[in-house]
Amino acid sequence: MYLDHFKLIELPFTLTPNVDFFCQLKGHQEALNILLFSLRSGEGFIKIIGEVGSGKTLLCRKLLQMLDNDIMTAYIPNPDLTPYELRKALARELSVDSVNLSDQHELLTLINNKLLELHRAGKRVVLLIDEAQALSLSSLEAVRLLTNLETEKTKLLQVVLFGQPELDDRLKQPNLRQLQQRITFSYYLPFLTREDLDVYLFHRLAAAGTTLGALFTKQSKDLLFRASRGVPRLINIFCHKALLVAYGKGVMQITPEIMQNAIHDTIPIVSRKVSFFAYTVLGLLVIVGMFFAIY
Repeated sequence: MYLDHFKLIELPFTLTPNVDFFCQLKGHQEALNILLFSLRSGEGFIKIIGEVGSGKTLLCRKLLQMLDNDIMTAYIPNPDLTPYELRKALARELSVDSVNLSDQHELLTLINNKLLELHRAGKRVVLLIDEAQALSLSSLEAVRLLTNLETEKTKLLQVVLFGQPELDDRLKQPNLRQLQQRITFSYYLPFLTREDLDVYLFHRLAAAGTTLGALFTKQSKDLLFRASRGVPRLINIFCHKALLVAYGKGVMQITPEIMQNAIHDTIPIVSRKVSFFAYTVLGLLVIVGMFFAIY
């Protein structure tokens, strides 16, 4: 790999959400501040919306790292679950023994008792659900009902939903209006600006241990920004491939030509899929047109 070539101690542009590479960009830091503030307030749902590849999972893991010791977290990364499976997952996160339990009411009672026990011990409980757009309508309603668990003065469970914009579409449905009304804080995670990109690249390279000068020329970064549209995941993919190309050529800097090679190595995969879809639709339209012409 190119680590020795660029004097790096680890890969700077992996797709794994590593909190060591969390960059305090304006949008991401604002989202983190809102999460920390709203969790201290102690009530309601919190919703973070972001497009694919915008850094929601990394933000979620950074939040988990920063929460105080008096907060116990239950983290569900893959919420494509039925309401019963969702409650079981929460019980498992809270160390509630529910392995052989199939009665829904009894399961909810055990969860409630555990939450009360934690409350008496001075602990607050936060349920974090990543990829929340995958929740079915019934599971979203089950999450809402979980927040009904409370003492006379305090909610026993707070919920943070991380999801793609499709989550907003789901929440607009009339049968979820009660959940929508309980969302006290919401934030839309933005993509990177051109200025953010400079900070982002410098931060990730520094976190990976580089002591070299600017690895990317200004022109290559301009090209990178146009191709990625500021999407962190695409930036990481293009940069990783660019470093591989530079290593293969035995050079120490990412030029526009090298960046273009990295982009072209990725974009055709998307283009071919789009072309196949376009030709399929065109073919169907031709067949339909012929049908109506005959009849």
